[in-house]
Amino acid sequence: MTRKEIAVLLLLLALCVTVSALSPQFLSGANLQNVARLVGMYGIFSIGVGAVIITGGIDLSVGSLCALLGVLLSMMLVEWGWSPAVALAAVVALGGCLGAMHGLLVTRLRLQPFIVTLCGLLLYRGAARYIADDSTKGFGTGAGFEWVRALAAGNLGGVPMPFVVMVIVAGLAWVLLHRTVYGRHLFAIGRNAEAARYSGVSTRAVVAWAYVLSGVLAAGSAVLIAFYTNSISPAAHGNFYELYAIAAAVVGGCSLRGGEGSVLGIVMGAALLQVLRNLVNLLDIPGSLDFAVMGAVILIGAMADQLLGRGERPRA
Repeated sequence: MTRKEIAVLLLLLALCVTVSALSPQFLSGANLQNVARLVGMYGIFSIGVGAVIITGGIDLSVGSLCALLGVLLSMMLVEWGWSPAVALAAVVALGGCLGAMHGLLVTRLRLQPFIVTLCGLLLYRGAARYIADDSTKGFGTGAGFEWVRALAAGNLGGVPMPFVVMVIVAGLAWVLLHRTVYGRHLFAIGRNAEAARYSGVSTRAVVAWAYVLSGVLAAGSAVLIAFYTNSISPAAHGNFYELYAIAAAVVGGCSLRGGEGSVLGIVMGAALLQVLRNLVNLLDIPGSLDFAVMGAVILIGAMADQLLGRGERPRA
């Protein structure tokens, strides 16, 4: 583990001890299961956004993408009568295609990632509201796709399935980012894109695939979150998810300038944020402070990155 990862781990452990001291209910089985479920759902799309941030980019479309894909998944299964396997494949494929579109706009047309994904945020939210006719969608009794509901919202040996899925995704992402040539190229581009290009790295392809990864993981989270809530309001579903992802990445050691970060750090950052949210709920603190916490976390992380500089080089 790097020094940043150790620091995040110690901070997470200290926060857990503090929360358990303030509210013994934190250590109850039901509460720990709920926290683990949320960490899993939010951690998956945070890994994708973290990969984009490592390239020096940003993805602001995650929340709206979750809303659009959640609406489409509900309609595919309940209204259109699609088979569950086809519906799941279509949702994941659409997430990857939209991510590829972001990547192509950033790399081929050289548009700023902020602008591209901000437009995605607006477009996907509007599309979700239009397709759903601005009405709430759901899965009803789940007749005909019970196994999908069980897979997305069930438990494995007492551990919530979203957390299990996140662990698998994190393991695969760790190998991809820290043990492959692609991962080394990803970090190299984030540190100095021109130097990476002169070194023979196909910078356009590497960056584009990072956005594809973000889209695919957002689609996976969209499925899990849709079944968790069992209700998708196109106007509100997924609001501010992009901020949670950015905050998790920043807390986990990703530099907003690119070139730094780790999958383990992003997962711990996502866990830390969910523990903070849980603290707000357990102590009956107004829920509106969630957004104040997000703002403070991103600001502190950005300040730390600026003050500490580039820090130690990532193990890529």
